[in-house]
Order: sequence, then structure tokens, then C-alpha cells
Amino acid sequence: MDIQTDFLIIGSGIAGLMYALKVADSGTVAIVTKKQAVDSNTNLAQGGIASVFGQQDSFDLHIQDTLESGDGLCNEEVVRQVVIGGPERIRELMRIGVSFNTDDAANAGDGTTFDLGREGGHSHNRIVHAHDMTGREVERVLLERARQHGNIRFYENHIAIDLITFSTRIRRGLVTTTHEDYCCGAYVLDRETKRVQTFGAAVTLLATGGAGKVYLYTSNPDIATGDGIAMGYRAGATVANLEFVQFHPTCLYHMAAKNFLISEAVRGEGGRLIDGDGNPFMQRYDPKKDLACRDVVARAIDTELKRSGQDSVFLDISHRPADMVTSRFPNLYEKCLTFGIDMTKDPIPVVPAAHYMCGGVVTDMFGRTDIRRLYAVGETACTGLHGANRLASNSLLEALIYADAAARQAIAEHAGNHVDAIPEIPDWDDVGTTDSDEQIMVTHNWDEIRRLMWNYVGIVRSDKRLARAQRRIDTIQNEIREYYWNFKVSPDLIELRNIATVAELIIKCADHRKESRGLHYNIGYPKKDDRRWKKDTVIRRQIVG
Repeated sequence: MDIQTDFLIIGSGIAGLMYALKVADSGTVAIVTKKQAVDSNTNLAQGGIASVFGQQDSFDLHIQDTLESGDGLCNEEVVRQVVIGGPERIRELMRIGVSFNTDDAANAGDGTTFDLGREGGHSHNRIVHAHDMTGREVERVLLERARQHGNIRFYENHIAIDLITFSTRIRRGLVTTTHEDYCCGAYVLDRETKRVQTFGAAVTLLATGGAGKVYLYTSNPDIATGDGIAMGYRAGATVANLEFVQFHPTCLYHMAAKNFLISEAVRGEGGRLIDGDGNPFMQRYDPKKDLACRDVVARAIDTELKRSGQDSVFLDISHRPADMVTSRFPNLYEKCLTFGIDMTKDPIPVVPAAHYMCGGVVTDMFGRTDIRRLYAVGETACTGLHGANRLASNSLLEALIYADAAARQAIAEHAGNHVDAIPEIPDWDDVGTTDSDEQIMVTHNWDEIRRLMWNYVGIVRSDKRLARAQRRIDTIQNEIREYYWNFKVSPDLIELRNIATVAELIIKCADHRKESRGLHYNIGYPKKDDRRWKKDTVIRRQIVG
């Protein structure tokens, strides 16, 4: 094999990097990331990390807020583990150099009084933040520490194609497994040399982030193509709850802007959603008004836009003191200025956009999947924390908690006598394939998938829309499979294959759930049905051979 390592990590966001730092003293670590290491959803996370530090707050209140947001599908044991572990993980970040906003910076790290923000669905101020670019600050420090560690090596501009299980057949793409098989690495394309490399590993971690690019409009970066979910599913891992796609209510609506999110923290600081005539409207949809949970706010905006025929609604914080706005949201303020919007004076045009995948590869409380030696953390995973709807700023918290739990378990597994030597892995086989001369198939189907998902499997769904989406995705999948076997793999083809797989899984999960709960709203079944549907939607690939 080309590269052999103790711990293989696919992805370089907060979950993957924190895990890497924790396992690196126990063995060699290879971090595969398909662009630069800094390119991740973490780096774009504005709001912060939810954790209990306020004097009037408590673990029980944070747990209750999370359960309420999850609309009956959260695993309460998981919620409790994540919430109670939060403060120590925040302190750990501070010890390695992350700088959060505090009221007493001189005592940071010991008796610190944090400047706690508040976001939708939270009953108290509990968002620990670094101004309005928390993710960037955390990513900066973790990357710096990881690059300094002698056992960690980055493979940037490398894109994983498929996981390798012990029973992997020699011909590419045919991954067969049983419950007794285990993961032993991945096939990875070097984007620069265009050569497929074999990465053998004793333990493999999926930390590839979310799948926002499955949709036409998203707050996610271009890398968010659901790679880990698709690879895990193809290898035989169980996935669940993929119908619960969170649409962030407030993405900047501007022709020159791309994927720019207006943080929920703006509403937490008093920002109000208004229509084109300047009238607030959230009081018609929820008693919490602008601080309602994201699913409620996103559907409210969708309804307002359909009713009015306007292109956007507006988020207005101009009634708050200008110096507060510029000091609390320096990045947002400067970015909006580049588009001619002064948020201290002008309302910001906003629309919903696909933001976060609450489902994913099913794991236990240690991040283990049902394929041995394969772990999943962060947005790639379905841990049971988020249920039917993620509570704001619980995502970075979950990533930290599960990176820690997975690292401890992976170290023990790697050190145990039951771990066999990495088997000899066959090289990637592309015999009979040629370089593509029909790139239009990739670009056309990429665009069609994202449009059909937005139009038919978006914020509001119906059985008819889902049936249309299923028919189209079946046709597209057939075209992709034919193309995949005839031509050499490319980064665009790998990502197309993955978004098609994730799109199909979202459609299947959404069609299966005959009720409306959390982020899944079907106009044919507008009410929640606890008697029949208070359960996860679970899918496992039927594998032959």
C-alpha cells in the first residue's frame, strides 16, 4: 500500500483536528482533506459553542432546550453526556490557546466570566464565542497545534473515494462487507498527480462535515458534499434521520454574495425579522417570535415569501446602538458593507438556505459505527444528540465531546491485543477506463440534483414532490454509475457520486416519514404522530456478495 498509518482521519474540521491531537501521542496520524486544511464548515461557524456557564443557567435547562428542539427524537443519555461535558471541553480549548470573548480577560481560563450570547431555542445566554467568527478562531488554534505535532501529517488536496473493508473486492467501487468485517483504510485521489493512493490504517475516522451542497442554496462551503455519509453507506454502515436537513433562516440575499450566513446571534442580540413593508411577522408563527427554533423561523420565512412573492425578507438590528453592533459583529458588519449594506442603519435582506445535516452515519456514544474500526464524528455522524432539529450552537459542542470520546476509545482499541495487523490491500483498479471526454454529464447532473432537491425536498415537502424527486434521482444514479465505470475518477465525479447518494438517502428517509416533525414538514401530514413515528428513520445498504 502507498501509505500506512495508525489513525486515518478524513476531514480537517474541529472534530477531526481535536481527535488528531488526542490520538497523536499513541501513533501516527494521517489527515486527508480534499482542499486546504483550513477549508471546513468549522472555519465558517460564526455563532459559537453552547455551554453552561451563566449563574442562572444549569445543565438541566440546556438539556431541556436541546430535547425540546429535537422534537421527541433526541437520545436523552447522549444529550446529557454532551451538555455536562461542555464546560471542560471549552476550558481545554482555552488551555491550548483559543481566545473567547470574556468580561474578565485577565483571568481567562480560571474563574472566567464569559461574554455569553443567546440564540434561537435557548432559554438562557450560553453561547461562548470569539466575536462573530468562533469557528475560525478554533480552527486556527487546532491547525497550528496539529502542524506542530511530529506524528501528524496532512495530505491536502487529497479526496477520499471509498473506504476499504477487509472483504473489499479488487474491482473499484464494489465494497462488500458483513457485520464481522472491519475498516482498514481508504482509496484516496491525489488531486495534483491524479493518482489514486491506497491508505491503510488500523483505525479510520470519518469527519468530512455536512452535505449542504446537495441543495441549490446553502450556507456551506463548496466542500460540503456529504462525502463521509456516502462512503460510510456504500461500505455498509447504518445511516439514519437524513430527512432532517436544517435550513438556516438567514443567509444573505445578494447577487454578489455566495454562501454568506447572517448569524443567528444577530437575532439573539435583538435583531427582528421584517417583511418588505417593514412589518415584523414572527409573532404570527411562534410565541418566542424571532428567537423561535430554526425550523419554525425557516418555515415562517418560506411562507412569507410565498405569500408576498418577494425575493427576501429582512433582518433588522438598526434599532440597537451602532457601537454595540460593530463591536459584537465586526466581521458581519464589514462583510455587509462590501455589499453596500450598513447593518447599523439598513435592514439586511435574508433567505433560508440549507445549513446542517442532523442525520448521518449512526454511531454509539464513543463515535463507533457498526463497521469495526470505523468511527464518525461531527456533522457526518448521527449520534442521537440533535433528534429532529439541532439546537443552535450545539454542533461545535457535539464535535468536541465526540472527538474526545472517540479518541479515548480508538486509543484503547489500537492498543488492544484484538487489533490485527493491517492486511495487504489491493491497489486501485482502473483497467478499462479512459479519461473523460464528456464532462457535461457531471456538470449537468450536479446542477439538476441541487435544483430538484431544492424544489422538491426542501423546507416544505409533499408526497408528489418526493415521488418526482425519486424518479429523477433514479435516472441520474443510473447515468452516474455508467459513467463511473467507463472513465477515470476525478474530483468532480467523486463529489457528484456522493451528492447523488446523499440526495437519494434524504428522499428515501423523507418519503418514509408520514408525519411532520422538526425539520421535516410534509403538507400531506401536517401534524406530529408520536404513536407511529416517534422513532429514527434507519437505512442500511443491502449488500450482496
